[in-house]
Amino acid sequence: MTKKTKEHCSFCGREKPEASLLVSGIEGQICNFCIEQARIILEEESGRKFEAPDIKTSVLKPTEIKAFLDKYVIGQEEAKRVLSVAVYNHYKRIAQREDENEVEIEKSNIVLVGETGTGKTLLARTIARMLHVPFAIADATVLTEAGYVGEDVESILTRLLQAADYNVAAAEKGIIFIDEIDKIARKSDNPSITRDVSGEGVQQAMLKLLEGTDINVPPQGGRKHPEQKMINVNTKNILFIAGGAFQGIEKRIASRLRTNVVGYSFSGLKDEQIDKEHMLQYIAPGDLKAYGLIPEIVGRLPVLTYLNPLEKSTLKRILVEPKNAITKQFTKLFDMDDVALSFDDKALDYIVDKSIEFKLGARGLRSIIEAILIDAMFELPSNKRVKKLHINAAYAEEKFGKASLSKLKAAI
Repeated sequence: MTKKTKEHCSFCGREKPEASLLVSGIEGQICNFCIEQARIILEEESGRKFEAPDIKTSVLKPTEIKAFLDKYVIGQEEAKRVLSVAVYNHYKRIAQREDENEVEIEKSNIVLVGETGTGKTLLARTIARMLHVPFAIADATVLTEAGYVGEDVESILTRLLQAADYNVAAAEKGIIFIDEIDKIARKSDNPSITRDVSGEGVQQAMLKLLEGTDINVPPQGGRKHPEQKMINVNTKNILFIAGGAFQGIEKRIASRLRTNVVGYSFSGLKDEQIDKEHMLQYIAPGDLKAYGLIPEIVGRLPVLTYLNPLEKSTLKRILVEPKNAITKQFTKLFDMDDVALSFDDKALDYIVDKSIEFKLGARGLRSIIEAILIDAMFELPSNKRVKKLHINAAYAEEKFGKASLSKLKAAI
């Protein structure tokens, strides 16, 4: 009897080359033949057919989409309005009947520009939650051209397939958020003898993906190889949302607007009309091109919007107002241990001030609260006598002072 390798079906014993697909579990693997046989047995036993669910998205109106976003995202009114319209148009486009005489509506992929911690990922994740579609986050910094160390562009779709439980029909109507899109900008406009494999090379590889085409995706991710079974995914109806900080792009915008010119403004805006504290509101596709995105990529991300840096008042609202506000989450955690947690208004001000001081944005608020409450979360579950915990400014300052700043920054 020949010894089976690790790459075989635990049910029928087929080796990997004999099976189209092997799905891994805790104790072993199962091939596509056994999965199909199990489905047939289930149908015979239950008397009903089991079919892969298809995602049917009811197209909400832009005002309804924004109202849902308002429950989870504080501020960023302009970004929420632009996103609501873009998502509405995208799913109307999917619902359009295919007719030779009808106008073909092109995709409206989106690019969000804003500092870290301003809510780019949260907006994309909340949109996906509302639509009940598969959602995946991809980091552009690890992508390289095919054949080089790093991940191929197709690995983005692998994550979406996994989020859809390998239901291809569902994945083809999903949303992918490509984070750190600014990190694949061209390193230089000057020609070089070396290839820009993690910059312009990745942008070139992403063109067809963004536009819409059939892509062969390795089901388990990683590199492609000839003997591997591929899953075909059409990206025509996948909505791509790209986000990036685009560090320093404000200077390019200011240069375009000629804010430092004495006399008449060439931009059509008077110098006193320009809000120099929020330069991102004047961003244009040409600024992305000047930053290092190739024109073809900019053209395939036609919807451009911005997120303003979060002010103190907005950060404080983020702490308490959203449906899943951070303070509400910690109150729920303590409530599960029968401890009533509450925050003093001045304690909230202290938390916000620290987030602004370290330039962490909304993402840093949770880390700061974690640092303040770590002692209480360690001790109180074992102390049944304490039923209330009130956080005031003095308590917050004392506990945060004990936390290591280096550990805090590493956690963010």
